[in-house]
Amino acid sequence: MSDVPPPPDPGPSPRRGRLGPAVLLLVTVAAVAIGLYLGARPLPQEPAPAPSSPAPTASATATPDPLAGLHVVLDPGHNGRNAAATAEVNAPTDDGRGGTKACNTVGTATLSGYPEHAFTWDVAVRTRALLEAAGATVTLTREDDAGVGPCVDERGRSAQEHDGDLLVSLHADGSEDPQVRGYFAIVSEPPLNEAQGEPSRALARAMLQALAEAGFTPSSSYAGALSQRPDLGTLNWAERPVVMLELAQMHNAGEAAVLETEEGRQRYAAAIADGVGRWAAAR
Repeated sequence: MSDVPPPPDPGPSPRRGRLGPAVLLLVTVAAVAIGLYLGARPLPQEPAPAPSSPAPTASATATPDPLAGLHVVLDPGHNGRNAAATAEVNAPTDDGRGGTKACNTVGTATLSGYPEHAFTWDVAVRTRALLEAAGATVTLTREDDAGVGPCVDERGRSAQEHDGDLLVSLHADGSEDPQVRGYFAIVSEPPLNEAQGEPSRALARAMLQALAEAGFTPSSSYAGALSQRPDLGTLNWAERPVVMLELAQMHNAGEAAVLETEEGRQRYAAAIADGVGRWAAAR
């Protein structure tokens, strides 16, 4: 049905009586048709202005690889054969402060037997994939979970030796009290160089914030879930911003139930990658 109104009634005409019904019908139909035609015709328009260059959109200006140019060194703690190489693992190593430290350790495990070295390796591999997808270059301090070491001094020097921008060492804690829970970060104190100072603390804050926003529980054992220690060679030898993350308490049943699953380890990896991104954006 057309929305065009019928022609206005011209009022009575002295000649209408002479036309007859058939002629009046034809006139009416013709008038309606003309009205429809005129209503459907496009009105003349001024020529459209020449198209200009489109304004940049958010998707066009966003960096497709937000971490492009960033080189991250990930240190998955311990190693799969450490327990079978006691002499090598226990060999004294320079701790970076003039003392000595064992080359490495076996690490801890959940009460069901899932080992820390397997957890840190899996999380590191997952984190690497996420960081590389964002454009970063990623180096791991060990090639697999079937070797021994490397020693803490090698781990600590890895960032500068690979020309990395930062070093994140991944661990999980093993408190004897199964009620203890929560993640925390460790930095070197007192700092031995500029990178171990505020840059490392900024990295720790970014990681702690990312873990909190991912829904993990912070440790109540340290103020702000931040521990400061002088005795960790992995931290002492670093000449780039460095942080050691104790991601969970492996003897806590609730946290063990999360980290023993692929979904849980993927959550940890996503939080670490987020922390790297936060740190990179703020520096």
